Amino acid sequence: MTLPPGPKTPLWLLRHQLNTNPTGFLDGLYKSYSDIITIMYGSTPIVYVSNPSAIKQYLTNTKEITISSLPPGDSPITVGQMGQQGILHLEGLIHKNRRPILMKVYHGERMNAIGKSICELTKQIISQQASNKSFIAHEILSKITLQVAIEVVIGLREGKRYEKINHLYTSCIKYERTSLFNLIKDLPFTQIDFGRLSPWGYHKYLLREIFEFLYNEVKERRQEADPSRTDMLCDLIFACDETGKLFSDEEVRDLLFLPILASRDGATHSLTWLLYWVHRLPDVRQQLLEELDSLGENSDPMKIVALPYLNAVCCESLRIYPSPIFSLPRVVVSPVEIMGYELTPGTVLITNIYSTHQREDVYPEAKQFQPERCLQKKYSPYEFIPFGSGARSCIAGSFSIFQMKLVLATILSNYKLELVNNRPEAQEHANDQCYAKSGVKMVMHGPSQPLEKSKPLVSNLFEF
Repeated sequence: MTLPPGPKTPLWLLRHQLNTNPTGFLDGLYKSYSDIITIMYGSTPIVYVSNPSAIKQYLTNTKEITISSLPPGDSPITVGQMGQQGILHLEGLIHKNRRPILMKVYHGERMNAIGKSICELTKQIISQQASNKSFIAHEILSKITLQVAIEVVIGLREGKRYEKINHLYTSCIKYERTSLFNLIKDLPFTQIDFGRLSPWGYHKYLLREIFEFLYNEVKERRQEADPSRTDMLCDLIFACDETGKLFSDEEVRDLLFLPILASRDGATHSLTWLLYWVHRLPDVRQQLLEELDSLGENSDPMKIVALPYLNAVCCESLRIYPSPIFSLPRVVVSPVEIMGYELTPGTVLITNIYSTHQREDVYPEAKQFQPERCLQKKYSPYEFIPFGSGARSCIAGSFSIFQMKLVLATILSNYKLELVNNRPEAQEHANDQCYAKSGVKMVMHGPSQPLEKSKPLVSNLFEF
C-alpha cells in the first residue's frame, strides 16, 4: 500500500489545532499536502480528500461506515447520544429503508406550512430583543432552530411537554459545549457515572431523560393513531420496516433523537455565519433587501425561498463555513487506486468539505465572499457539498437551506440589526462543526425602515 503523505504531528496536537483554529489548520494542511493527505489514528490510516474527481470516484468504490464501527474518539457525534438504532448506526437495507422515511417530513406540500411557522417563530423571538442592547446571535438563533426542529420532528410547539423537551435538549447541548465536557470526553478514565452530580454522570442523566421523554411520546402518539399529522414521529409510527412490520417503540425513539439535535446544531451555526456575513457586507445586505422588497408585503414563504440572490448568499455562506466540515467516513473494501495511491482494505476515506470549497481552480478568490459566483455557475455535488455526500449526506440538507432563507428574510424585512464590531470572527471546532467563537455579537436598532431606492450595487469583497 502506498499512502499519501501527511503530518507526523501527534494526534492530540492535531486535534487541538483543529478545534482552536479549524480553517487556519486546514488551510495549512492543504498548502503543505494539497488534495489528499493521510493522518494515522493508531494503526488505521485516515485519508482526507478534497479533489472533486477523486471524491466522485471513491463514493462508488468504497463502503459506508456506521458510527458504531469507528475507532474510539473518531466519531463526529457522541455515540451514546443516538441510541443503538439511530440512523447513523444503521447500514445496508435497513439504512436504505429508514432514510426516506425520515426525509419525508422535509419535502412536498408540508414545506409551505412549516415555512409560515419558521417566519412566525423568527418574528416572535427576535422581537423580544431590547432596542440598542447587544445580544449573542447564536443564542437567539438556537431558540428558533430548536423550536422548529421539535415541531418538525415530534409535532410539539407549546405546552408542558414542549417546554420539557426543549429544556432537556438545550441543557444537553449547552453542557456538551463546556470546557469540562470537552475535557472528559477525550479522557476515557474520567467517563465514570457517579450519578447526576458527577461530570460524566450528569451527561448520562440528560441523555436518559431525553430518551425516556421520546419513548413516552412515541407510546402516547401510537395510542392516538392520527395519520393526518405531518411530523416525523407520525411518519415513523405508521411506517413499516423492510420486512413489512411496524417499527417498535424503541426503534422510533432512537430514530427521533438525532434529527432534533442535528437540525438545531448545524442549522444554528450556519445561520449565525449567515447573519455575520450579511451584516458585515453592507452591499450584500442592500441587494438582499431590494430583492425581498420586490415581493411586496406578506410574501408567501415559497416565493421567498425561490429568490435567486437570497439562495446565492446562503450557498456562499455554506461554502466558506460548511456544516459539517468533513463528511462521514467510508472504508476501502477492495484495493483501489485514488489519485495515484494504492489503498488497501481497511483504509478510511473522509471528504474534506472545507478544503474542497476553498479550491482556487473551482472557486477563484475563494477567501472572498462572492454570492455572484453561485449565480454564474452550477456546481457539481462533488464541488459544493455543504451537507456531506453520498448515501450518508444530511437528511435535512435541503431543509436547512430552506430554513436559512426564511429566517434571514424575516429578520432583514422586519428588523434593523448591526454587528457590534466588524472585525473578522474567530472560529472554533467541535463535533465536526465550525462555529463562531464569540457567537457573533449584534445589536437591535428596532424595526426596519422602508427601503430607499439606490443605484445599482457592486458587492464589497472582504477577506476573512
